[in-house]
Amino acid sequence: MSMTKTFTRMALSASLALGTVGPAQAAEEDVKIGFIVKKPEQAWFINEQDAATQVGEELGFSVVRLGGEDGQEVLSAIDNLNSQGAQGFVICPPDVRLGPAIMNRAEQYGMKVVTVDDRFVGGDGEPMEEVPHLGMSGYKIGQQVGEALVAEMDARGWDPQEVAALRITNNELPTAKARTDGATDVLLELGFPEENVFDAPQQNTDTSSAFSAASPVLSQHEEFDHWIIYALNEESVLGGVRATEQYGLEAEDVIGVGINGSGAAFAEFSRENPTGFHGTVAVSSTKHGRETAENLYRWITEGEKPPANTETSGTLMTRENWQDVRDQLGL
Repeated sequence: MSMTKTFTRMALSASLALGTVGPAQAAEEDVKIGFIVKKPEQAWFINEQDAATQVGEELGFSVVRLGGEDGQEVLSAIDNLNSQGAQGFVICPPDVRLGPAIMNRAEQYGMKVVTVDDRFVGGDGEPMEEVPHLGMSGYKIGQQVGEALVAEMDARGWDPQEVAALRITNNELPTAKARTDGATDVLLELGFPEENVFDAPQQNTDTSSAFSAASPVLSQHEEFDHWIIYALNEESVLGGVRATEQYGLEAEDVIGVGINGSGAAFAEFSRENPTGFHGTVAVSSTKHGRETAENLYRWITEGEKPPANTETSGTLMTRENWQDVRDQLGL
């Protein structure tokens, strides 16, 4: 980039922050946005960033892909974006309680912010309505998980009184709690005994942490031969399934239902022999990436602020239909 253009970009960023340059003028300059995710190695977030990059290529703006696995990394990523002349960023925060600190840094640089998947929470514990958000309704998605578990138990002829539920939890993350609460409420409403629900608190949101959390719970309840498994995402459910395999349970004695619809599920469904991973409530990570990036771009160039909260729905994906659902959702 030429020195003249660099100074022009710097002047534009300063003018935007001060409100002296309008969206029409911003549209004439190169637009650059960031896309910051908390787990850049997970398939869901890879898909989101890929989709954001693609829509950027289509509409003529650039996307800087960054990871932010803790508060310090996020703030460093924002500093990085500012040094590159970005006018805003999409973020899935590693901790929703970082919202005020993240917004403070963004406002210092005059950046616009859109959250994806996990929504900022303010000091009062309530969602930060002023920050546009796109994500799934955690509770409703969880209800879909509960319905899928009950339907498969019925299909196998299991007596709920003789089934244990492994609830892999991460209650520090509001989105995660909403998902597992939704599934639990459906199970109890449809007659599953509450005393048969066992918690396995995980340290993180990945497969290995779920495996570590699930293993001792299984060994403490040897009286059950049939298990259902649910959690905040499919990686965690897979950790529970792997734990049942190590414990010695057969695939036909386990029903695991996850959430997302990503490469982890595709790999499991592609195995020659079925496992205890029955299905996942698939949500389009591609749609999340495309829409948030495009919404931010429109906001920067046209002054059109996105809605305060947009919720997407899910579709049950199983070994039988996963390829069709994948095509349908553009995963």
